[in-house]
Amino acid sequence: MKKPKIDAEDLQPRKIIRADKAPTEGYSLVVDGHFKSHHLTQEAAEAAGLALKTKYQMLQVQVYDAETKTRTMIPWPEKAS
Repeated sequence: MKKPKIDAEDLQPRKIIRADKAPTEGYSLVVDGHFKSHHLTQEAAEAAGLALKTKYQMLQVQVYDAETKTRTMIPWPEKAS
């Protein structure tokens, strides 16, 4: 079976996000001091950070706001009684 040929015109340009440089827009998760995932809203970044922190409580998870260049720590998840 032959593989279909892909023309260079058909390829979509990839948006490469470097983990060692701070993003210039949106919100990013910072896990143990390294930029990881990028999100359009603060709520989406906080939800992803809380899910990560719930699963792996030993991680230090922060939300980085590119507009104000600030980081907000994701707190320890509340334990269900």
